[in-house]
Formats: sequence, C-alpha cells, structure tokens
Amino acid sequence: MDLVTPDVGLLFWTFISFAVLFFLLKKFAWKPIVGTVNDREKSIREALASAEKARLEMQNLQADNERILKEARVERENMLKEARDLKNKMIADAKEEAQTQASKLISQAQAAIESEKNAALAELKSHVAGLAVDIAEKVVREELSSKDKQLKLVQSMLGEAKLN
Repeated sequence: MDLVTPDVGLLFWTFISFAVLFFLLKKFAWKPIVGTVNDREKSIREALASAEKARLEMQNLQADNERILKEARVERENMLKEARDLKNKMIADAKEEAQTQASKLISQAQAAIESEKNAALAELKSHVAGLAVDIAEKVVREELSSKDKQLKLVQSMLGEAKLN
C-alpha cells in the first residue's frame, strides 16, 4: 500500500517542484504563450473578417456580372431588332425601286411599241398609197390609150370643175 498512500515528504517536494515550475512558467513562458495565443486569435479573426469581406465582394461582383449580362442581352436584342428592321426596310426599298424600274421599263416598252406601230401604219399607208397610185396610173394609161378617150376625160373634168 505504500505505492497508493503518499508520503508527506513526497507531497512537500512535489508541491515545491510545482511551485518553482509554476513561478518559472509564469515568469518566463506565460506572457509569450498568451501573446502567441492572442496573436493567433487576432490573425484568425482578421482572416475571418477578410474572408467575409471577400465573400461580400464576390456577391457584389456576381450581382454586377448578372446586371452586365442582362444589359448585354438587352443590347444584343435591340441590335438584332434594329438589324431586322434595317433589313426589312432595305428589302422594301429594293422592292419599291424594282417596281418603279419595272414600271418605267413597261411604259418605255409600251411607248416603243406604240411608236413602232405608228411607224408601221405610216409605212403601210405609204405603201398602199404607192400601190393605189401605180394601179391608178395603169388604169388611166389603159383608159387614155386613145385620143378620143383622152378628150372625153378632159371634157368631163372641165364640166365637174365648173360645178364646184
């Protein structure tokens, strides 16, 4: 039982050793240990604050990115709409211009056709008149082949001239 029951001398020397150790630790080690623990606690708090600040900045950046993306989408849609409107306007203008050109070409073609028709009619009339004169000349030659017939014709023409 000697091992379990402490001796008074052992208790005394254990207490003295503890007191010396406590004094030495308090004198030399306690302030640096507490200072290191406090510094560590301070650096951990600063790291947590910095992490929270970084998290908030990331949220702000993410919100800004979302806003910029929305603005870019709206701007892209506006640009596409403007491009579509411009395309439609250009197509309409081209159709209108083509219609105008076609109308001009049709009116020019109609004028050319009318001019050609009038020229052809004039030529036909001239040709018919020439043929009529040729036929009349041949008929008159036949009729006026003799002197008696010529005198009769002159007499009848003179008679008609007096009547008019």
